Amino acid sequence: MGSSRFPRRYLIVFLMFICTSVCYIERVGFSIAYTTAADAAGVNQSSKGVILSTFYYGYACSQVPGGWAAQKIGGRRVLLLSFLLWSLTCAFVPLDPNRTIVLVIARLLVGVAQGFIFPSIHTVLAQWVPPHERSRSVSFTTSGMYLGAAMGMLMLPSLVKYRGPQSVFLAEAALGAMWSLLWFSYAADPPRSEHPKATASGFGETLLPLRGSSKLKAENGVHPTKTPTIPWKRIVTSLPVWAIVVNNFTFHYALYVLMNWLPTYFELGLQISLQEMGSSKMMPYLNMFIFSNIGGVIADHFVTRRILSITKTRKLLNTVGFIVASLALMALPYFRTPGGALFCSSVALGFLALGRAGFAVNHMDIAPRYAGIIMGVSNTAGTLAGIVGVDLTGRLLEAAKEAQLDLTSPESWTSVFFIPGLLCIFSSFVFLVLSTGERIFD
Repeated sequence: MGSSRFPRRYLIVFLMFICTSVCYIERVGFSIAYTTAADAAGVNQSSKGVILSTFYYGYACSQVPGGWAAQKIGGRRVLLLSFLLWSLTCAFVPLDPNRTIVLVIARLLVGVAQGFIFPSIHTVLAQWVPPHERSRSVSFTTSGMYLGAAMGMLMLPSLVKYRGPQSVFLAEAALGAMWSLLWFSYAADPPRSEHPKATASGFGETLLPLRGSSKLKAENGVHPTKTPTIPWKRIVTSLPVWAIVVNNFTFHYALYVLMNWLPTYFELGLQISLQEMGSSKMMPYLNMFIFSNIGGVIADHFVTRRILSITKTRKLLNTVGFIVASLALMALPYFRTPGGALFCSSVALGFLALGRAGFAVNHMDIAPRYAGIIMGVSNTAGTLAGIVGVDLTGRLLEAAKEAQLDLTSPESWTSVFFIPGLLCIFSSFVFLVLSTGERIFD
């Protein structure tokens, strides 16, 4: 796959790293730009929660269809189409908090488009990356999310301050268009002729969408193979799949609550603006970037050196990541300084990212052929977490105000951070009991 100096799969992985970075710049950017515009317009916290959570409704609708489309026509093509759709939406939608219907439709469209991205990424990774490189490849690819979030937190508040909230949408659309051009120019499916051992290694040729029978026979010199039926019943009833689903839900509940409400916590809970915090506000997401890659390297080291089995490696990293994150989340509302809050949120998000070397890579351990499908199923659960968590947080804060609690008090925020903390403990237990690193789907 490519030259001996720089295999082609490394370029594919790097481009998908940039892909996830741009996606999360968009998500953080909308939260920052909309929060600024909504606060200026006097929008209440519950209404803000509804708009911020709308994205996840569209995102949930396209997860499983995204996995199916990637399986049938190829993740490479689906990635390009999804990027073009959300970039165009950002380019032409006005950011006006008073035009609620327009914002709802726009966020639904962006959510639907981005919902195709991660199932497609897992499909492409399963095609290109051999098993002994999967942990660090998945960790590196997904760490782009956190670097993108960190860059967004660092740069976009200043863009909002000097150019206005609408400028964020235009900058995101430009980034999306540039990535689309790079992907169109350099991405490719793995060449079939270079995968003579694809079946044994679990990647490459056997995972590509099957072509027409005559063309397939001419290219490969074999009899045409019938397109495999996706084993939906086995997927839905598989306990290891449910272990992934539960942990994906918890990971994204914690991530989306912090991503969407941490700016509000700093500005209303701690009475400090994002502009005043300087570069320190990017630390939680930068920590995620660092710990995600650390987790991937550790996991591949344990597996390739046979220090631990794949199953024990996944369970160890998932458990350590989620338990430490739970403690940091529950401590967060009691740290009443920006430095303390940054420390707790950085530890929480960093160790959640470490845990991704457990549950997130497990899609390709148990079902490399159907990695995109299972990623779509589990990411649907993660998206539902965004819908529930982001909206519920707004309602909890409104309830605190109605109970005559000041949003600067820890009591107003305790339930906001305790819920994901307790979910982390529960999810780590589920993964310990139900998960496996063995391949269970042919």
